[in-house]
Amino acid sequence: MGDIRHDWTREEIREIYDRPLLSLVLDAANIHSQEHVFGEVQISSLLSIKTGGCTEDCAYCPQAARYHTGVKVQALMKVDEVVNAAENAKAGGASRFCMGAAWREVRDNSDFDRVIDMVKAVNGIGMEVCCTLGMLTPGQAERLADAGLYAYNHNVDTSEEHYSEIITTRTYDDRLNTLSNVRKAGITVCSGGIIGLGESDDDRIGMLLTLVNLPQHPESVPINVLVPVAGTPLADNSRVPFDELVRMIATARIIMPESAVRLSAGRLELSLSEQAMCFMAGANSIFAGDKLLTTPNPEYNADKDMFRVLGLKPKAAFADGHPKTRLNAIQHEPC
Repeated sequence: MGDIRHDWTREEIREIYDRPLLSLVLDAANIHSQEHVFGEVQISSLLSIKTGGCTEDCAYCPQAARYHTGVKVQALMKVDEVVNAAENAKAGGASRFCMGAAWREVRDNSDFDRVIDMVKAVNGIGMEVCCTLGMLTPGQAERLADAGLYAYNHNVDTSEEHYSEIITTRTYDDRLNTLSNVRKAGITVCSGGIIGLGESDDDRIGMLLTLVNLPQHPESVPINVLVPVAGTPLADNSRVPFDELVRMIATARIIMPESAVRLSAGRLELSLSEQAMCFMAGANSIFAGDKLLTTPNPEYNADKDMFRVLGLKPKAAFADGHPKTRLNAIQHEPC
């Protein structure tokens, strides 16, 4: 069984990260098969409920207002439109529905009230509901939890040392504070990062070090590969070699054995055999659907064929229970 630790050192993670690739994948696969149902993959669908016009300067993001990327600003969607999209995603095999809004932070206004209604409505059709809305206060996190939110995505993106090279409009501590607010509200945490931002191996290890040494490991750890977009500062960045993605997935699996490791952005560029290697290395979650917010993703039929060929099966919603239920049980246990 994999050890659950929160006191990892950079040197310990580097020793794992630097292992010969096949040996690393074998170690990760063994831990994965002990901690999870091997071949079971959690399928998420991601919808941009409010697109473009963000005031942040994230160097990778086509939705930042200051970059000229061709992304058209779209107002917050209506609740019935979101529910229709969620029902279609569920019919396509997704058990989790993620709603993303291009906001720097959540504001206590009618738009947030509408998001609360979306969370309640999608929760009502039996899907795990996830949101990624930017920074949250403790009170906002509580409102989302009370509405039935299952998970909140807020990536740390990269190492603390490299962060200011990618984003200057918020700090690394801002990211961590939101994760803390989410955790205290009893919502599961989805937090990972992006490789291909011009970072070093040490930055990648630093990002994993941040995540693994949180008081509780994120329940979901997305490993994204940069999809360069014309008009952003990182438009000319080189594609990340496939073996480096596998190395990140396997290392994450070994040091965070109970977490779901999500094969996220950049999957469209991977062949079937390359994706199979990622699943062997410990990935057990994907985004399905032809778009991730504003970037392309493999089509539904392609994923359906992949599941058939590789013998994968979708993970059911709420297989691990609802976080609010677990939190209440813990709080009411006798001392």
